Amino acid sequence: MASPKKVLSIAGSDSGGGAGIQADLKTIAALGCYGLTAITALTAQNTQGVTAIHAPEPEFLRAQLDAVFEDIGADAVKIGMLHSPEIVAVVASALKQYRPGFVVLDPVMVATSGDRLITPQTQEHIVAELFPLATIVTPNLDELSWLIGTTVDSWTQFEESAKALHAMGAKNVLVKGGHMKSPNLMDMLVEFTARPTAADAIAITEIVKPRIHTQNLHGTGCTLSSAIACFLALGYPLKAAVKGAQDYVYQAISAAVAMRIGSGHGPVNHSFSPQSMHL
Repeated sequence: MASPKKVLSIAGSDSGGGAGIQADLKTIAALGCYGLTAITALTAQNTQGVTAIHAPEPEFLRAQLDAVFEDIGADAVKIGMLHSPEIVAVVASALKQYRPGFVVLDPVMVATSGDRLITPQTQEHIVAELFPLATIVTPNLDELSWLIGTTVDSWTQFEESAKALHAMGAKNVLVKGGHMKSPNLMDMLVEFTARPTAADAIAITEIVKPRIHTQNLHGTGCTLSSAIACFLALGYPLKAAVKGAQDYVYQAISAAVAMRIGSGHGPVNHSFSPQSMHL
């Protein structure tokens, strides 16, 4: 009996379906993998914003993680928003115990408005406990700025900022430049050797695509990180996994330009070209 590649999303639920767990499951299915979830928070949310948040107890998150790992397992894990140090500790403990092959950490810390979503204390725990366990960390420019303590708004800062995260424990870094005001979408993948020093970059990949002007961009960060996890689970090297994920998200954005869901910032079209499950 063949087993599909299994990808676990540890993230919050978006009742509007465009981001979080819902976006992750759509992405995982579209890329031919089997999706699993451990929900860190429930949100009342639509295309116009979040109106309420309910956070399950850390013990319940641990129960979800144990249930998934002890029976089904996971070839790769994607981590989204973690709202408290206790939740971070639960996730770190489970990763150390079950040791999945790949971990993609999307450090969700800042809302689109620029407001903080987590406390500085929680940020410190994410850096200390999860950076060393992650295969790759995928901050956008706002999150990167919070992490290194200085504003990052220029392409020339990407490499040094990634090195700063590496010095904090990140193994590899994808700097997402979508928030930068430029005619192109500009991202940079920086791969490192094992030693966490500022001089250890071994490969830099620049990913530049023409910007698509659309209001349907909700959940792109969630979609990208779960897509990277899928390609890693499918056996792609890190660089190819990131490029494959970028291509998938770009096509999903393009396929959603004429789509209308809600009256605010709509989702991308995750199912523009779904694949059968890889067995």
